[in-house]
Amino acid sequence: MSLIPSIFGGRWDPFSMDVWSPNFTSNDELSTFANLRVDWKETPEAHVFKADLPGLKKEEVKVEMEEGRVLKISGERSVEKEDKGEEWHRVERGRGKFLRRFRLPENAKADEVKASMENGVLTVAIPKLPEKKPEVRSVQITG
Repeated sequence: MSLIPSIFGGRWDPFSMDVWSPNFTSNDELSTFANLRVDWKETPEAHVFKADLPGLKKEEVKVEMEEGRVLKISGERSVEKEDKGEEWHRVERGRGKFLRRFRLPENAKADEVKASMENGVLTVAIPKLPEKKPEVRSVQITG
């Protein structure tokens, strides 16, 4: 979920940190950045993030951990070179830089992040810590 106020029908997600960087100067870059959609689901074993990045190679995408608990997904889609004699009629595919950050909950093993990319889909899996069970200690009753 993004940080869209509820008046627009969105839901605030305390774990998501969309970063609107002032370094993005063109509308195309901002458009690509704003359109990076990421699904985040929690399974009994892990937190799993999936992002559609069609046309990108894994070398064009970065997955990093910041401050120990912040997952950062970033990259850049290059602008196609215009050859002499060509004329573009429409450019709708996103291009430019993108960046998303997610603050991970306490139960994530942030030091065991695994990422893979297949058919333009980036998958990041972060195992969860085992659930702590309350410690129960018997107390002997005297008297």
